[in-house]
Amino acid sequence: MAGIVIVREVMSKDVKVALTDSTVGEVVGIMNKFNIGSVVIVQDDSPVGIITERDILRRVVERGLSPGTLTARQVMTHPALTISETASIDEAAELMTKRKVKKLIVMNEERLVGIVTLTDIVTQVPTMLAILKGLFRPYQRPF
Repeated sequence: MAGIVIVREVMSKDVKVALTDSTVGEVVGIMNKFNIGSVVIVQDDSPVGIITERDILRRVVERGLSPGTLTARQVMTHPALTISETASIDEAAELMTKRKVKKLIVMNEERLVGIVTLTDIVTQVPTMLAILKGLFRPYQRPF
């Protein structure tokens, strides 16, 4: 039977970052350029928050504010929710559920190494179900 799936195996490693004093317009530019839904916000090379498409919709667009005048610090979700790259995807899913988020910043000690999303975890479900399917087949004796 397969072992536990860990975050490092399913995370995205090419994380896009912006500084806390970047404008929201610059963050949106990064999202559009790389076709991604979130950008990790860093200060002194450490993640301090994240800006997602939903953050921009709720905190900027809905309020009719200008993305060019707001900084990432003003719009980001913080503190940054992180998880170790060696945690299981079960632990990641539990943390996401408990904190009601769909993305976690992945760390190796103090270093940013990736991001794991709900989609990353859900894509593992068919593989896990296929493995477990054998448990539900009735035992057949060889003749």
